[in-house]
Formats: sequence, C-alpha cells, structure tokens
Amino acid sequence: MESIELLMQGFGGALTPANLMWVLLGCLLGTAVGVLPGLGSSMAVALLLPMTFALDPTAAFIMFAGVYFGGLFGDSTMAILMNTPGQASAIASTFEGHRMAKDGRAAQALATAAIGAFIGGMTAAVVVVFLAPQLAEWSTNFGSAEFFALALFAFVATSSVVSDSAVKGLASLVLGLGIATVGIDSTSGTERATLGIPAMFDGISLVTVTVAVLALGEVFHMAARIRRDPHAVAMRPSGRPWLSGAEFREAAPAWARGTAIGLPFGVIPVGGAEVPTFMAYDLERRLDRRRARPTFGRGSIRGLAAPEAAGNATTGTAMGALLALGLPVSATAAIMLAAFRQYGLQPGPLLFDRAPDLVWSLLASFFVAMVVLLIINLPFARIWAKLLLIPPPYLYAGITMFCGLGVYATSGSRFDLFMLLGIGIVGFVLRRHGVPLAPLMIGMVLGPLAETSLRDALLSSNGDYSVLVGSWITLLLYGVLLLVVLLTVRNKIVSRTRKDV
Repeated sequence: MESIELLMQGFGGALTPANLMWVLLGCLLGTAVGVLPGLGSSMAVALLLPMTFALDPTAAFIMFAGVYFGGLFGDSTMAILMNTPGQASAIASTFEGHRMAKDGRAAQALATAAIGAFIGGMTAAVVVVFLAPQLAEWSTNFGSAEFFALALFAFVATSSVVSDSAVKGLASLVLGLGIATVGIDSTSGTERATLGIPAMFDGISLVTVTVAVLALGEVFHMAARIRRDPHAVAMRPSGRPWLSGAEFREAAPAWARGTAIGLPFGVIPVGGAEVPTFMAYDLERRLDRRRARPTFGRGSIRGLAAPEAAGNATTGTAMGALLALGLPVSATAAIMLAAFRQYGLQPGPLLFDRAPDLVWSLLASFFVAMVVLLIINLPFARIWAKLLLIPPPYLYAGITMFCGLGVYATSGSRFDLFMLLGIGIVGFVLRRHGVPLAPLMIGMVLGPLAETSLRDALLSSNGDYSVLVGSWITLLLYGVLLLVVLLTVRNKIVSRTRKDV
C-alpha cells in the first residue's frame, strides 16, 4: 500500500502542466528520432544530455523516459512500413510486420505494434512500482565486493551477448574501460594516459564520448553509405487504423507471452531488448507450426504482437533496474546513468531516500508516457513516415551541428570539440567493423565504480582477494554470470553448427 500512496504522490508531480509538457516533448522527440533509419533512442538521449543541464532534474528525466519509450515506437513504425528497423530491438518486428504492410494491412500492423508496446510498457511500469523499492532495499546489503561483482557481471554478460564475436564485444568493453581511466587518479594522484595534455587531467567527459560515439559516429557511418544504399520509399498506412475483434483475440495471447518474456530481461545485462524480442518471435513461430493453418511467413499478427510487447516490457523493467540497483542494461540506460551523475545523483537504494519526489514522479511518468505514445502513434503514423522526406545531407548536417553545440555548451572548451571529432571517427570505425557500442558505454560508465569498489574491498581486507567471493550475493552473481556465459557459448556453437550444415 505504501508504494501505491507514493505513486499517487508521484502522479501529482508528473501531471503538473510543466512536466506534462516534458513528457509530451520527450515522446515526440523519441518517436521522431526512432522513425529515422539508423537513429534511435540512445542517440536522442545522447544529443539531449548536454542540453538539459539547465532543467530541473525531475523534468529532465521525465523527458528522457519519454524519449526512451518513444524511440521504440518510432523504430517499430519504420520496421513495419519500410522494413528498416532503427535499432536492433525492432528487427524481429520486420519479419511479419512488413509482410502485413505489403498485404495492405499496414494500419492494422501499426495498431498491433502500438497496442503491444502499450501493454508491455504498462505491465512493466506496474511491476517496477512494486518491485523497485524492494530491489532498492535488498541492494542495501551490497558492499564493495558486491558492487564489484555486479559491475563485472554487467561487463562480461553484455560484451559476450550483444555481438556475434565475443572478441569484438570484449574489445569494445576494454576500450570503454580505457577511456574511463584517463586523467588524474583520485587515490594516488598519478597521471594516467593523459599524454601530458593538461586538458585531459580531469579525464574525458562522458558527455563528449556519448555524443561522439552514438551520434557523430552514426553520422559518419551514414555519410559513408549514403551513395551506395538505395532509399526505400515509405509505404503509406492503408486500411482501418484499429483491430477487429478477431484480430484482437488473435494477438492477445501473443501480447501476454511477449510481456512475460520481456519483463525479466530488464534486469539481465544482455545489451537491451534484442534478445527477448527474438525469443518472443521464436516462441510464436514454434507455436504457429503446431496450428492446422500456419500463418507465419504471410503476415502473422502474432509474430508482430509478441516482440513489440517484449521490447517495451524489457525497457520498462530496465528503468527499474537502473533506479533501484544503478545497473544499466543497455546503451540508453548507461547514458541515463551518466545523466544522473551529472546531476550529482547516484541511482540505487539511497536514491529512493534522498530524492523520493524525483523517483516517484519519474515512475508515474512511465504510465503517462505510455498513454501519450498510444495517442500520438495510432492516428499519426503517416505523419511520422513523412519525416523520411527530409534530404539526408540536411538531416545529418543538422545532427552534426547539434553535436558540436551541445558539447561546447557543456564545457566551453575547443579541445573538447577536437576530442568529439576524434572519438566520433573511432565510433565510425567501430561501426564499420561490426563492433558493438553498448559494452563501450557500459565500460566507461561502470568502470570507475568497479575500480573504486575493488580498491575499497581489498583495503578493507588488507589485500585478501577472498573477500571478493566472501558473501552469498557475490557467489550468486558469479554463478549466474557463469550460467549466462555458458548458455551464450552453447547458443553460438549451435548456430555455427547449423550454418555449417
């Protein structure tokens, strides 16, 4: 009952005219960016990060949450209409969703995606409201050794799962950890990897790295391919923009199963919603094979409903894991963790005590954002599709300008602009070679926490390394980590064996 009372107080903060405006703005920006091929919520949050420091923290994070959820809606719109998912989490929606669009059922496909996302997101929001305080209370048992184990769990699990090559995932992680160590060591006062440049003594700004890797690197990547990739023409949504009773009954079980699959993946560091969306799609495909008249491959509504619900359910519980444990399970969550730190806040158990107004207003805004997104996506899908008419040179030139303005406004340093360009080129190279970016971001964000926790644990035990496995929590985390790695290795061996056959 206490959670319900606190949530009602949160609605009082989220439903003020100013915060409603930020929810609406975040949903609009997230959807607009998600609609544009190659962009996504992580890029939108990265661009907005240096521009929101003048805002009240509650308003800023309410807008970020709207962008986070809105990006998933926009990705799905393009996956259905153009067979061009904005992010990997929308790939599973292209298989049956685009076939529905080609069969003249684009509007029904968009309605299926919007309602599925709404159901998954709302269910996750309810779970987070009741689960996050308990997670936060449980995490008070965490000491230095437990936080190091948690960071190590995020490092290894994310880098091993998000890429076909574990080597590329680990390389991205090591690069992020290396960037995080640049500057003066706060404990020993030693210079680390500064090359003797005074501007690097304070380290490399997380804002600069985030904008460079996720935004400017994407601009370079798209610019390099712009003459080689033919532009698809957006398919106009046709037909009735709602589902018939039969279609709703057909999709409802898939929405429920997709939501159930997506919920637990919000607290498992697997790089985002890619894994649960594919699992939900694969489950529906297996069930479809047992039916008298299989529909997969011809525009199955269940094949679209399940991954959409799974993706938003994962995103919702990921926000709960971020708030209660300080654990980012995707690149976007890692950027939001960086935003908390820029405001002098540390997600985790103390956040619920030190900033309860922010936490509960943010949780209440999840419910508001789901309703807003349903309203602006069901009738306005064809308007979002028209954003594709913006000439790519103007679009990416504008993004580049905002990258530079955002970083310069944050630091006022020309050196940071050169750093932005250099790291942007690194981000471009990583993309060209298929190196995942999520491990890099998580390595940079959680690297300082892992280093500090390891030092504190060893200092408290006089250098005895057994302290790192001295509690049931650390043993549980390492055990689950081992299980995740073994399952990942097994799945990759099986997939390679099938390819060879």
